[in-house]
Amino acid sequence: MQQDADTTQPVEPVDTAPATVPAEPGVTGAPAAPAPAQDAAAAPPTTDVATAPGTGFGGDSDAEALSQMGFADLIHQLDVVGWAVLIMLFVMSIGSWYYIIANIVKNLVIRRRADRVIRTFWETQNAQEAIRHMEGQPKGEPFSKIALDCAVAAAHHQRNEGSRLVETLNRSEFIDRALRQAVTRESSKLENGLTFLATTGSTAPFVGLLGTVWGIYNALIKIGASGQASIDVVAGPVGEALIMTALGLAVAIPAVLAYNFFVRMNRVTNAKFDTFAHDLHDFFATGARVGETPKR
Repeated sequence: MQQDADTTQPVEPVDTAPATVPAEPGVTGAPAAPAPAQDAAAAPPTTDVATAPGTGFGGDSDAEALSQMGFADLIHQLDVVGWAVLIMLFVMSIGSWYYIIANIVKNLVIRRRADRVIRTFWETQNAQEAIRHMEGQPKGEPFSKIALDCAVAAAHHQRNEGSRLVETLNRSEFIDRALRQAVTRESSKLENGLTFLATTGSTAPFVGLLGTVWGIYNALIKIGASGQASIDVVAGPVGEALIMTALGLAVAIPAVLAYNFFVRMNRVTNAKFDTFAHDLHDFFATGARVGETPKR
């Protein structure tokens, strides 16, 4: 019976509550702090997004992206279409500046000599001496060439008096026809290069835009293939593609400004051509300019 009583004695329950940290001595009423759980110790570490590599928002990534946005990088990444666009813009720029410089020099020379040539022609008392003076002018001087064509036409009509030519056209009509041809010829010489400037000014921006569109297209293909869309991946290729638009504008703006400037200068010079031609017509047809007494 004693053995049975010993074996049937109840077992004390085991305390499974979490262990507590004893409070500091001298502190009363403060609850005991629970021990840290193992799950908290195993939590993964957080990463700062602003400094994570490859996110594109850090200072180093932005600096690297900006360092890759340059003309040298654009040259290294050009394909056949990009090189064609760049060469076309280069040819347009060289041609534009050639015609700009050539027309500036030509117009300055013409305007500087125009008043002197016209004044010398009318101040010369003898018509033969005036014609010889016109023959001594440079080859590209337009006012002397107009006067010489008029004098040649008048002399030709006078030598053929009594012929069918004189019966068909009188002296005034024959001289007027020669003057119109001379003025048209010299006016067309003034317009040399203006067509190229107008074409460059109107098409260069679109040529540059073509290079930009093609560059962005290639950049998007590369970005899609890499699987990354961060700022350091996108900024470089897209920024370099925009350089083509800037180059197109840099080629077009001087061409447009020069075209408008030369059109204005040519309009003034053509007005002087017309005035001088009318005076020449009156002189060789009647023997005197408008406002002067005809020579008898």
